[in-house]
Amino acid sequence: MMNKITWVVFITLIAITCIQLPISSGADINIKIDTFPMQCSIRAIAAMDEKTVWYAGSNGQYGYTKDGGKTWKIDSLKIDGVDKLEFRSIAVTSQAVFILSVASPALLFKTTDNGESWELVYREDHENVFYDSMTFWDDKTGIAMGDPINECLSIIITRDGGDTWQKLSCDILPPTFPKEAAYAASNTNIAVAGNHAWIASGGGKARVFHTPDKGKSWDVTDSPIIAGGKMTGIYSIAFYDQNNGIIIGGDWDNKSLNSKNKAVTKDGGKSWNLVSDNKAPGYRSCVQYLPNTYGKELFAVGTPGISYSNNAGLTWQNLSRESFYTIRICKSGNFAWLAGDQKIAKMQW
Repeated sequence: MMNKITWVVFITLIAITCIQLPISSGADINIKIDTFPMQCSIRAIAAMDEKTVWYAGSNGQYGYTKDGGKTWKIDSLKIDGVDKLEFRSIAVTSQAVFILSVASPALLFKTTDNGESWELVYREDHENVFYDSMTFWDDKTGIAMGDPINECLSIIITRDGGDTWQKLSCDILPPTFPKEAAYAASNTNIAVAGNHAWIASGGGKARVFHTPDKGKSWDVTDSPIIAGGKMTGIYSIAFYDQNNGIIIGGDWDNKSLNSKNKAVTKDGGKSWNLVSDNKAPGYRSCVQYLPNTYGKELFAVGTPGISYSNNAGLTWQNLSRESFYTIRICKSGNFAWLAGDQKIAKMQW
């Protein structure tokens, strides 16, 4: 049985941070961060616009605001027989909202009425199940990925708007290496553009899995990102279009390392080139392109802070030391939502 606890809260801003730093082009960027306290750790957000953002977090909690953070509707899902739900993946289409828990049993819920009711649309029970990320190509076709089972990534796909999900057979997926997996750090292990999708791995290997046809066929490419350690590899992947993309991560246990934690592609992920810059940020858990910038401008966030690039990731400026797990940039291009431990924030520049 599924139980839902719902409450509406009014949250006062706990911090407003205004920062102005020079950017390498000679221009200035001014960022203003408004922070809202939350009662859970949040690694998955979906930003609709300047007023609306959904989130899913620890302790089965999820919620949203539609007035820019003045009020929040916060709910909690509980399932009989499951001690605690941990949500680290969320996706929103024009018709529905989806949230996915990480470990066994992995539970994927769908709502079409802003969380008033939820339908369980997928369940997976396995001692090694652990889902890391979820996104949609369009309103009908979506994908979620998780750590390997039976020596291939766990990948589920829907082609009917999220009503049903099917797990891909290892027969059509590239095999994984020992200790190769993924990090449920920011809900950005998957990037999509056109009919393509790219999935980032870490741990024993740091590779990029690719499908050109919405999951029907797959290939995989090695990356130059640091790998082989317990917490090394790619933590986040983003594509501006079908050709230009970036991967970022590093070593959680050596967050200052900035020499093998970022790489870019200009050929759709067929090859990746390291970004080397003495000022470049070290470990980051999420990277995102700003829209309408020809792939030139990006933000990257992590527990060490917020960084910005205006030349496709070649050089970076550190903007803030405030810790966040994930960021989503609104289509307007000058507004973003961020999330971290016990907080959500909105950022303007």
